[in-house]
Amino acid sequence: MMPGHGSAFHAFHLSLLRIASLVAPSRRRAEWWREWRAELWHVRRERVPAGGLCWPAEREITAFCLGAFRDSYCLRRQSPRESQPPASFFGSAAYCLFAMAVVLAAGMIVALRLPGVRAVTGTPLYRLNPHLVQIQRAEPDDDAAPTVPYRTFLNWKARRQRSFDEFAFFSIAYHSVSTGGERPTRWTIAHASANLFSLAGIPLQFALTDPPSDLPSVILGCSAFVRNFGANPQIVGSVLQIGEMNARIAAVLPCRAVALPGRVDAWLVEPSSWEAHNAAGYVVAHLSERGRLEMTSPRIAITAAGAGESQTEFWGDSIEDGEPGPWAIYLFTVFLALLSLPAVTSVSMAESSFSSHKPSLSRRLCRWAFLAGKIALLLALTYFISLDLAYSWFPIDSQWPLNIQLFASFLLSLFGMRWVVLDQRRRCPVCLRRVSNPARVGDASRTFLAWNGTELICTAGHTLLHVPGLPTSWFSAQRWLYLDTSWQFLFAASSES
Repeated sequence: MMPGHGSAFHAFHLSLLRIASLVAPSRRRAEWWREWRAELWHVRRERVPAGGLCWPAEREITAFCLGAFRDSYCLRRQSPRESQPPASFFGSAAYCLFAMAVVLAAGMIVALRLPGVRAVTGTPLYRLNPHLVQIQRAEPDDDAAPTVPYRTFLNWKARRQRSFDEFAFFSIAYHSVSTGGERPTRWTIAHASANLFSLAGIPLQFALTDPPSDLPSVILGCSAFVRNFGANPQIVGSVLQIGEMNARIAAVLPCRAVALPGRVDAWLVEPSSWEAHNAAGYVVAHLSERGRLEMTSPRIAITAAGAGESQTEFWGDSIEDGEPGPWAIYLFTVFLALLSLPAVTSVSMAESSFSSHKPSLSRRLCRWAFLAGKIALLLALTYFISLDLAYSWFPIDSQWPLNIQLFASFLLSLFGMRWVVLDQRRRCPVCLRRVSNPARVGDASRTFLAWNGTELICTAGHTLLHVPGLPTSWFSAQRWLYLDTSWQFLFAASSES
C-alpha cells in the first residue's frame, strides 16, 4: 500500500492533470486524460522508492504534471476548429430552418409596424349584397359623373317601384378638414344617406356601439385612416372639423375597394331629414325579384317618368365586389407559381441508390418533415415580405400596392420554391447536411463509354452524391451512394463534431 504522504502527493498530481485536461479539446479530452494518467503511473513508479518519501522526486513529478498544461494548450492550438461551433452547423438542417425563421420574424416585425399592412390585413372578409346597381343618366360620356338629382332620388324612394325595393344616395364634395393640431387639409367627402352601407352590405370596422347623437357621424375611408391616423383604431370616437361643422368619427370603412365612383376620404352620414335640394349625386339601388328577371346583362336601360309626360333615360350598371384583398392575391400567386415551377427547374425527387445501406424509416420521415418545414416557412415569409414591399412607400388607395404584391409574391414563391427543391437535392438523406467538396469525374468526350459528372460527399461520411454532367438514358438523374460503416474511420472527426 502507498503511505499516507504518498497518497496525498499522488492525489495532488492527479488533480493537476485533471485541471490541465480541461484545456484540451473536449472531443479528445478523455483520450488525453488516459494517456497522461498512465504516464504519471510510470513516472511515479520509476522515481519514487517503494515505501519511502523522496522530495526531489516529488518535485520532478510535480514539474512533469505542470508540463501537461503546455501539452494540452498545444493540442488545443493544433485543433482550433474543435474549440468553436462545428462548421457543419452552417450547412445543417437546423441552421437552414433557423435562418428562414429569422427572415420570417423580421418580415413580420416590419409588417406590424407598417400602418398600411395593419389596415389591409385587419379588413374583414365580406361580400357585397347581390343584385346591386348604380343608376345614372344615359347621356354623359363620363360614367363617373354625378347625374341623378337628389329630388329625383326622393321621388323614386317615395313611390312603390316595380324593379327596385330600396334606394340609397350619396354626393361628393370637397371640404377643408382639420384633424386636431395639424393644419387643415382638403378632403373628398361623400354626403351619404344613412342606409347606404347597410344596403351595400359593407361591414364597418371599430364602430361605436352607441354613438352620441350630439354630432353628425363620419365614417373614415381606408386611405385617410392610414394616411392621417396611422391605422390607429383609437381615433374612433374623436371629433373632426369638416369645414365649419364638427363631426364624430363613428367607424372605419374596410380597406377594400368598393366599386363606387370617386376616391372618397370620408363618408358623412346624413340624417333622414337631409335636404340636398337639386344637388346631383349617385344612386345605388337593390333589384327586386322582378328586376332580377328583367336584368339579363350587367347593364340595363331604365326609363323614369318625369314632370308631366316627360321621360328620362337612365342606365343601371351592376355593382360587383371590388378588387381582391391581399390574401386572395397571395393565394392566386402561389398557385400560379406552383404551376410555373416545372418551367424553371425539375421537380422530380427520384433518386436511386447503388447499395442497400438506405436510411431508416424515421430518417426518411425526418427528411420529408424538413422539406415540409422549409415550404411552410417560405410561404409564410413570402406573404409578409410581399406585403412589406407593397405597402411601404405607396398610398393604400392606389393600384401600386396591389401590383407590387402581385409581382413580388409570384417571384418570391416561384424562385423560393426553386431554391427549396435544389437545396433538398443537395442534402444528405441521412443527416440532412448539405453535401460539399465537389469533384469532377470522367471526361465529357467519353459520356457514352464511361460515367461523367460531379461527385459530392457528405462530411459525416453517410453518402456520396453522383450528378451526371450530361443526362443519358442510363444515367439521367442524380444518385445517392449510401456508404457502409467501413468508411466511418475516414470521417471520425466530422461525426464526433
